[in-house]
Amino acid sequence: MLQKFIYQEKGLFLQSLHPVASLTLIAAFFLLSLSFSHPYYLLGLLLVILLSLWAAGGLAAWEGYLKAVLWLILLIVLINALVNRSGSTILWNGPELPLFGRLPVTMEAISYGATMGVRLLNMVSAFCLFNLIVHPDRFFSLFSTVARKSVLVVTLATRLFPLLLATLERIREAQQLRGVDFSQGTLRERVMKNAAIFNTLLLSALEDSLQMAEAMQARAFGSGSRSRYRRDIFRPRDAICLAGIGLSLLVSVYSLARGMGTYTYFPELGSLQGSKISLIALAVVLLGLSVPALLNWGCKYWPYLKWKI
Repeated sequence: MLQKFIYQEKGLFLQSLHPVASLTLIAAFFLLSLSFSHPYYLLGLLLVILLSLWAAGGLAAWEGYLKAVLWLILLIVLINALVNRSGSTILWNGPELPLFGRLPVTMEAISYGATMGVRLLNMVSAFCLFNLIVHPDRFFSLFSTVARKSVLVVTLATRLFPLLLATLERIREAQQLRGVDFSQGTLRERVMKNAAIFNTLLLSALEDSLQMAEAMQARAFGSGSRSRYRRDIFRPRDAICLAGIGLSLLVSVYSLARGMGTYTYFPELGSLQGSKISLIALAVVLLGLSVPALLNWGCKYWPYLKWKI
């Protein structure tokens, strides 16, 4: 069940991008989600992220993230509605509380909390996309020339969790084939059955660590300059994606400088109706960020394009 939250090689176009291009796309989603406060811009970013998740075949994994973050969004809206008193449009006057006074609920506070919830959803969705399209080894290899040993430790740590999950699943299946039913018995009996699994898992992890140490010694790790098993090639597809992302970032800076990506919540809500230039800028930003997903669609239905770039 948890495997869908971990990187899996599927041969997708987005997974074939250079790590620099993939990380630039994720970083753009993060930075723009933090920079923009206008609801149209934040909702547009969410649509582009969902488009990228669809291209990466990750909507099923995103649903798991969504279920977890919805409670946080509701909590953010509730806290803003009860605590933030800056709004002028009062929807409901709460009871008089000692030390706090009356707690009015304003439309501005609810709107601000909902917008912050969309911003949080954007960032969580971007992290989900990162897990789906960026291989951890390729990500950390970018920094291996600067801090080789530190990167090795972090790489081994990130590989530990999915490896333990796979081993745990194999041990559980082996026990079930031997007739062990983990759903039967009293609470104490079920705890003892699962404890036996974790004991086996611990022994398996120790054996894997010894095998890893032996493999590193056999490959003469640390005895000389670092060699590379795989080299990431910068291809035309990476340049096209970076060009689209770069255009989006430039237009975003222009929009923020002109105040088109911001929105006024207090003391009264501003007008959602933007100017023609603002809508054009929003369209350019979203189109530039959609380039990787559009190329994924083109390569899927036009093999010549995939071969060419």
